[in-house]
Amino acid sequence: MISLSADPSAMSSAEILHIQPQELQFPFELRKQISCSLQLSNKTDNYVAFKVKTTNPKKYCVRPNTGVVMPRSTCDVIVTMQAQKEAPPDMQCKDKFLLQSVVASPGATTKDITPEMFNKESGHDVEECKLRVVYVAPPQPPSPVREGSDEDSSPRASVSENGHSNALDFNAASKAFNERGEHQDTSFEARTHISKVTEERNYVIEQNKRLQQELDELNSISISVCLNLRFGKD
Repeated sequence: MISLSADPSAMSSAEILHIQPQELQFPFELRKQISCSLQLSNKTDNYVAFKVKTTNPKKYCVRPNTGVVMPRSTCDVIVTMQAQKEAPPDMQCKDKFLLQSVVASPGATTKDITPEMFNKESGHDVEECKLRVVYVAPPQPPSPVREGSDEDSSPRASVSENGHSNALDFNAASKAFNERGEHQDTSFEARTHISKVTEERNYVIEQNKRLQQELDELNSISISVCLNLRFGKD
């Protein structure tokens, strides 16, 4: 999973933007993009501009990475990690994120945001919140239901707590038996069909041979008649 948690030192009662939740967890899977969301809440009466930076911009995609949160409203930021071919050692990650926010002019939009707005050296009151990335292994799938007890593994009906019969194992065994029987019937029908087709093919071949022989005989007779007629005239 990925966890993006806000640095407690950056949270104060006079914060410009409030990040919620402070910890987001998502399953980490190889060769799969993973996304997590951050909700930025503006509880002031000012327009607040924000900007998201990361130490590894090629690995992550942030949408939007800049924007303006209107007074008394919220904005969702989606952070997507690109598909990874292998897991890092011990599932540790050194990647960091920095979310900067500053009070903007009334009615400001994303087009009004400039890099100079987040420059502390220019005298701007910039609030910063550091975010860290944590990889966690995905949860294990639930254990499969046992088909029978250790004492008796044969298919049988079990009785539930309310006294009703539970014949799951028996039904499963019966279904498997029926499917096996249907498979055998299908195989028998297939063999019968193949045998029938083979017989028909052999019959056609024999007929063709017989017709060819008759045709050859007719050709021989025709040649003989023609020769007799020719030499008879001479």
